[in-house]
Amino acid sequence: MATQFDPNNAQNLIEIEKQFAVKAVEHAQTYWNLLEKVNPRDLKLTKIDDEIFEHAMKEFPELAENNYEKVLVIDEDWMKSESGKKRWREFIQQYEKKVKDYNFGSLIRTDARQEYSETNTIFVTRIQFYVYEIARNRLGLNDKAHELAKEEAAKEKEKAEKEKARAEKEKAKKKKN
Repeated sequence: MATQFDPNNAQNLIEIEKQFAVKAVEHAQTYWNLLEKVNPRDLKLTKIDDEIFEHAMKEFPELAENNYEKVLVIDEDWMKSESGKKRWREFIQQYEKKVKDYNFGSLIRTDARQEYSETNTIFVTRIQFYVYEIARNRLGLNDKAHELAKEEAAKEKEKAEKEKARAEKEKAKKKKN
């Protein structure tokens, strides 16, 4: 007979952790690619972006303080403090039946003006990711990231074209000999 699974006492299995990490990285890469291709102000992340934005601003009025400084640069200490965790937990739970994978782990950039990097990334729940990124998109705080992503894509394209030209040159040289 199977025993009841208790997530609070479950041990993390390395393979499961790796799968979650892979999913979180894939999600971050997909989002960065979206920021490259779509003006963030036009980006819709869920069917209920309006509701999420309005609810977050009501429940976390400090996000709107100082010209949305806590949205531009995430204050992880505030977010993960005892009172912060309690408030976020209550907020997150309200999206259990509204947002798919609402509590899955996601990677988010702590500073909206920079790209994903080891020093500019933290782990949050999917609904927290939506709160911050919907706000950043609407408020124009992701405009710099959009430009960075486009520049990065252009450099990658140029690099690929140079590599292709080099390979074709090498192939032609071998053909001659």
